[in-house]
Amino acid sequence: MRITILCTDKNHPLIERLKSWVNLKQTKHDVNLIYNKDDITGGDILFLISCQEFIPKNERTKYKKVLIIHASDLPTGRGWSPHVWEIINGAKHLIISLISAEDKIDTGKIYKKIQIKIEPHELWDEINKKLFDVEIKLMDYVIESFKNLEGIEQDQNIKPTYYIKRTPGDSEIDPRSTLIEQFNKIRVMDPNRYPAFFFLHGFKYQLRIEKINE
Repeated sequence: MRITILCTDKNHPLIERLKSWVNLKQTKHDVNLIYNKDDITGGDILFLISCQEFIPKNERTKYKKVLIIHASDLPTGRGWSPHVWEIINGAKHLIISLISAEDKIDTGKIYKKIQIKIEPHELWDEINKKLFDVEIKLMDYVIESFKNLEGIEQDQNIKPTYYIKRTPGDSEIDPRSTLIEQFNKIRVMDPNRYPAFFFLHGFKYQLRIEKINE
């Protein structure tokens, strides 16, 4: 099969896992990892992984399936960085949904959902590993089930909810609040891309949290 993965963030921590997956699958398939939608050529499957660009229908029709892996229990949690928002809000589990790409954001048919448990002590890198493991598992599932892959419409009886796009300013914490009150927020902040920070005494400070196993 001809498979394309589009990830528009070259610095995304998933990139190395995607490169390894591409190398593994290239023994049986024609697989390419691209970073710009202008490089879309067509084929059997287009995976949109952490893709920040809208792919119009005329581009999507170049593939038999165009699929998104979205970290929420759709139709709730449409939009941006859902797993971050949900953990900040106290989620103890995450649902990762495999869906088709459509014109309206995160409204496509659902092909599969996988649930993972989020432990209260886990930090951003541990959470990312769990998410990435599921993303790879779902990509494998698509290839293995491609001939019989059928999706179902999202539940119309459930009111959709939406998350807004996160900005660097969303990583700000309040030095007047307690650590335990803000721990969920601090632990999901990627210190390399979106570090937690606060302002105090006229200065800006960044936080880097690290788990010490003793």
